[in-house]
Amino acid sequence: MMVPVMFATREVAGTGLEVTELGMGCAMIGDLWEATHDVQAFATIEAAYSTGVRFFDTAPWYGMGKSELRLGFGLRGRPDVVVATKVGRVLHRGGTLDWASRWKGGLPFDLRFDYTYSGIMRSYEDSLQRLGMPEVQALAIHDLDLLYHKTQEGVDARFAELESGIQALDELKSTTGVRAIGAGINRTGLIPRFLERFALDYFLVAMPYTLLNQDGLAELDLCHSRGVSVVIGAPYASGLLASGTTRPATYDYGAAPAEMIEKTKRLEALAERHGIPLAAAALQFVLRHPAVVSVVPGPNTPQQALQNAQYFQTPIPEAFWHEL
Repeated sequence: MMVPVMFATREVAGTGLEVTELGMGCAMIGDLWEATHDVQAFATIEAAYSTGVRFFDTAPWYGMGKSELRLGFGLRGRPDVVVATKVGRVLHRGGTLDWASRWKGGLPFDLRFDYTYSGIMRSYEDSLQRLGMPEVQALAIHDLDLLYHKTQEGVDARFAELESGIQALDELKSTTGVRAIGAGINRTGLIPRFLERFALDYFLVAMPYTLLNQDGLAELDLCHSRGVSVVIGAPYASGLLASGTTRPATYDYGAAPAEMIEKTKRLEALAERHGIPLAAAALQFVLRHPAVVSVVPGPNTPQQALQNAQYFQTPIPEAFWHEL
């Protein structure tokens, strides 16, 4: 068992909101890819908290509300945490989980995308009730990109909805405990568009910036130049950088392609030469960018939560970064 520490914090975009450099992403406790027992989910939250993690990122989408329910229960009575959730999907009864085939034990709700003023307000209030909390500290517009809206016309229609939705976010920021508003993205190309139209404090970037792929580097640089912060999700590229190449692994939430497996093998060899775990380098790499304030891997067991903390504290020789 590692000795608990209090991780350093970084401020989100001049908002005064401080988040721990190591956070916890909560998609996995929403039964991503496999059903997880409540006891295991609560133990995972407890393990992350015990290491010094104080920043937890969830969403209505994760397990169709299940992640928020579990996170709120696991954090109850702990006022020293920062909780971020998301808006843009509203859950309603009558679901068959067709929307959520990736959730292997999620709650039986359906959803609709809704980025309007009323949709965001409904989503926010519903999240508070699932969490059992009177407030959250950060809210992000969720998945307004081509991955979920399929066509440019679909994305444009959702951006039109957001013209009223951003008023809801600004109102929540000025009248509630929400101190930072942002957007979660899975693909490059949307950050410049968001920055052109809306005053956001942060982006949650999942996949476009990892040790394996830095396609999002220019957009992170843009964020830094604008004083906008970045939180990195999926630092292990959704699995491959943590599991390695000795067993089947996922990349970008699917089967790892051959070219990424080969690239990972080269990175594994480099890490081995320097005597470090590749996962430790993956976790720490993203924080070296000046826009990044936190990295939020998604553990699914207490052991994984403890391992993340160990990786985060593993000394990485400067020679490794130089050779990389």
